[in-house]
Amino acid sequence: MIRAIAYAGVSLWLTLASALAGDTPAQSARSAAEIMDILMWNREPVGGPFTLTDQAGHERTDRDFRGKLMLVYFGFTYCPDVCPADLQAIGLALDKLGRDGNQVQPIFITVDPERDTATHLADYVPLFHPRLIGLTGSAEAIRKVADAYKVYYARVPLDAGDYTVDHTAYIYLMDRDGNYLGFFPPGTSADRMVEIIRPRLAEPAR
Repeated sequence: MIRAIAYAGVSLWLTLASALAGDTPAQSARSAAEIMDILMWNREPVGGPFTLTDQAGHERTDRDFRGKLMLVYFGFTYCPDVCPADLQAIGLALDKLGRDGNQVQPIFITVDPERDTATHLADYVPLFHPRLIGLTGSAEAIRKVADAYKVYYARVPLDAGDYTVDHTAYIYLMDRDGNYLGFFPPGTSADRMVEIIRPRLAEPAR
């Protein structure tokens, strides 16, 4: 199990105004604090089956990626800083792995399906790596996979009817059979990811 190092900035995702409370498809059923506790102490299973749509408009399921390690990241394309930085680190880690990087599938799952359509993802994901797959779906489908991966997210209203999305920003490492190995906190460097991932590449699928 990967032991994630505490990240000082994680407090940015640990609270949200009580006005946003409620069980709607636009946000998580659990708080960010509950989710962090689950991930840090492995209190519940993480991950599971999903059926979503990729940037080419094709249906993709978790079984499509069996036989490869998965780096799964939840975010949204209008995120101004954290998401682009983490996606850039994922892409750089794959490049640093060289040919071994072909055994790792990077996946970006939006928590803002209203704006992040397949067409929009098709313009966004190639900015970070040519093998990055972007996934979207209905609000209910996103809510289901986010809950399975223990991801917190909630829409936050802005001025003039605009909004942003508050969310946890962990990079999940899954094994070749889709089982959870651990997570990288926001801001993890590409070198650190490579250090953790490379030994896993020598492990056969079960």
